[in-house]
Amino acid sequence: MEKKEKDALKSALKRKEFINHGFALFVRKSIDAVTLQEVADSAGYGIATLYRYFGTKQDFVIAVSASKWEQVFESYRRPCQDMASDGERAVDIFSHYLTSFIEIYKNHKDLLYFNQMFNIYIKAENVEYNVIQPYQEVIHILEDRFHRMYLRAQDDHSLRTDIPEKEMFSATLHLMLAAVTRYAVGLVYDAGIDPEKELRLLKDMLMKEYTLPQD
Repeated sequence: MEKKEKDALKSALKRKEFINHGFALFVRKSIDAVTLQEVADSAGYGIATLYRYFGTKQDFVIAVSASKWEQVFESYRRPCQDMASDGERAVDIFSHYLTSFIEIYKNHKDLLYFNQMFNIYIKAENVEYNVIQPYQEVIHILEDRFHRMYLRAQDDHSLRTDIPEKEMFSATLHLMLAAVTRYAVGLVYDAGIDPEKELRLLKDMLMKEYTLPQD
């Protein structure tokens, strides 16, 4: 491996270290309570090294969010691609898409907790759109996969396409993400409920809303 490649790999690994340590601190203490100096100390580097990768705390927080969501979306990418390449119906891909939110609730509650803090932080800091662009680009990855499913639905007529694609994507994303986040952060008032059962009910309601009857 050439020196440039080694240096690039070393740089990428160091950036990932900062992100992982920052994420762990944010989840444990909250975004507002953590300083970049604490992140640098936790990762075992000087603050000047951290600033070579992230110019401000806003940049760092957004990079953490984008990186963590990208990891999660990537873990669910392969099954969707396999289903699409195998010629699965759009309705089956849609079902997997909705189920993936329930899986995120089961396996990534820390990310959902962080995401709740992230949304509050972004709003409180009045972060401009161009600054949050790395995070938006990750969401666009999900949107692109939804688009391909929607195109499949136009061919196999297993899902409604009379509803605009962007409206359908926005509604399903926000409803599922809001629900799994609420359960993950404990914003429920009945200790006897079964969150996964209620999330499956929400999924079934969305499936009923968007699925077309088959002959």
